[in-house]
Amino acid sequence: MGGFSFVLISTAVVAATCLVSAVVLLIAERYLANYGPCTIDINQGSKKLEVQGGKPLLATLMQQQIFIPSACGGRGTCAYCKVTITAGAPPIAPTELTLLTEEEQKKNVRISCQVKVRNDLAIRIPEHLFLVKQFTGVVERTRDLTHDIKELRIRLVEPNAIEFTPGQYVQLEAPAYGDNPEPVYRAYSISSPPSDRGHIELIIRRVPNGICTTWVFTRLKEGDEVRLNGPYGEFRLTESGAEMVWIAGGSGMAPFWSMARHMREHNIQRPCTYFFGAVAQRDLFLIDEFRDLEKALPSFRFVPALSGAENDGWTGEKGLITQVVERRVNDGSGKEGYLCGSSGMIDASVKVLKAKGIPESRIFYDKFT
Repeated sequence: MGGFSFVLISTAVVAATCLVSAVVLLIAERYLANYGPCTIDINQGSKKLEVQGGKPLLATLMQQQIFIPSACGGRGTCAYCKVTITAGAPPIAPTELTLLTEEEQKKNVRISCQVKVRNDLAIRIPEHLFLVKQFTGVVERTRDLTHDIKELRIRLVEPNAIEFTPGQYVQLEAPAYGDNPEPVYRAYSISSPPSDRGHIELIIRRVPNGICTTWVFTRLKEGDEVRLNGPYGEFRLTESGAEMVWIAGGSGMAPFWSMARHMREHNIQRPCTYFFGAVAQRDLFLIDEFRDLEKALPSFRFVPALSGAENDGWTGEKGLITQVVERRVNDGSGKEGYLCGSSGMIDASVKVLKAKGIPESRIFYDKFT
C-alpha cells in the first residue's frame, strides 16, 4: 500500500505542477508579454494600422474598426474569421488545422482569432468588410417568445439606419460584467425586415453559462444602450425563383422571420415549405404570425414539428425535424435548401436534402457554433 500511495502522491504532484505551469504561462502570455508596436498592412497599402502587439488579430482589427465576421465570438470554432496573411504570419496553430483546407493553408489563409499579433503583418480581406459599421442603439423592447428565447428590438442611434439583406447577421457586444472581464461579441441573425432601416430585431436563445445570453437575460433592460456591428454573412435568398425548403429550430427562426416578412412586403409568391422543429409546445413561437403569412402567400407552407416524447394534444408533425423533412419532401430536384441552427442540425439536414436530390451547391446556411 505504501508504494501505491507514493505513486498516487507523485502523480498528484506532477499534475499540480503542470496545472500551475499552465496557469503561469497563460498569465504571462496575457499580462506580461509585450510585443511592442506592430504594423498591419491591409490589401497592399489600402489601409495601414499601427497597433500594440499581443492580442489576437481578430480583436486587434476590431479595435481599429475593421470588423471581420465571427459567428462564434472568437472561440475558434466557426471558421468565419478567415483572412489571408501574405507576410509575417506565425506557424499555423493546432487549433487552426481542422478549420483550414490544405488548399487554404497553401494560400496562407488563417483563422484570425487564433493568430496573435507579435510582429508586422501584411493581410488581405474582402473590400466589402471596410463597409461594415459599428452601431450604437437603445433597447426599445424586449419580449419573451418562449421560456428560453427572447426577442430584442433595438432602435439604432449612431448611425441611425442600416442596410442589410434578409439572412445576414450582426455581432452584439456584451460589455464587461460580473466575472466577464472584457467586452465580447456574439453573432445573431437579424430577424427584422430590411424595410425597417432604423431598427434591428434579434431572436436570442439562452445558453447555460453563455456570456452574452446571460447578460441579455439577466441584466439587459429596455432603455439600455447597446453596441453592435455588421451586417455580415452570405446567407440570403437566391434570385433563381426555385422552390425552397427551409429548415430551422429554436432561435434559428431569426433569419427566416426576416425573409418571410420581406417576401410578404414584396408579394414574392415563391413556393416554399418551412420546417420548424421544437421539443415541446412551449418551445413553439410565432405560430399565429406564420399562419397569417400562409394566407398572404398561398405558395408558402409552415410545418412545425415536435420531437419530445410527451406532447399530448399535439396534432401536428412529430419527430426530429429531419425525419419530418424526409417524410414530407419527395423529390428535391430543382429545389433549394435553406438552413439555420446548430452544427449538428445543419449537418443532418444537408444529408437528408442531398439524399432527396438537392445538390450541396444549392443548400445555403450560416453555421453558428
